[in-house]
Amino acid sequence: MAGNNGPTCGKTAPSGAALFLLSPLLFAIALLVKLTSPGPVFYRAGRVGQGGRRFRLYKFRSMAADAAQSVISPGITGAGDSRITRVGRWLRRLKLDELPQLINVLRGEMSLVLSE
Repeated sequence: MAGNNGPTCGKTAPSGAALFLLSPLLFAIALLVKLTSPGPVFYRAGRVGQGGRRFRLYKFRSMAADAAQSVISPGITGAGDSRITRVGRWLRRLKLDELPQLINVLRGEMSLVLSE
């Protein structure tokens, strides 16, 4: 049985450790998002993973909560897009809006890919 869990544990353990170590930062970002703009803390989007498995991708919300209703070009946001919040602009610049994807890695829906 231990052999069956090895590969999964090896893939998800780093994301679990990262979530634990980054939890104070994640909490601070969540608080900033919540206090500076109305709406949910997380942006959730449907994605299709390996083998056609559907899952929900998590990111910190960086745009106005009603941004989907005011879409000019679907899926495209420019640097000067007025729908991006002040905190969201900062999160995107530092790529911190992507940190909740560690939840997806922990759940086995995504893989952690590191550059060489």
